[in-house]
Amino acid sequence: MMKEYEVVHEIFNECANNQMRDVFFEELSLDDPEQYIRNKHKDKELSLEREDLADGTIIYHVETSGISQRYTFTEI
Repeated sequence: MMKEYEVVHEIFNECANNQMRDVFFEELSLDDPEQYIRNKHKDKELSLEREDLADGTIIYHVETSGISQRYTFTEI
């Protein structure tokens, strides 16, 4: 079943002199947020950790190619 999500994608910078991160916002209709992430990173090895918050928000902590990323899916 398709759900509407606001998706916040954060890419954390590992460089010691740069603590900034890239942040991207999208609104998407998705059946499966995890499959969306796997499709975005299909050429890379990745590890996923899912966190479900009490308000229904889903957070995926992603490690791929030594880069930490976070995807936050909030239903709208």
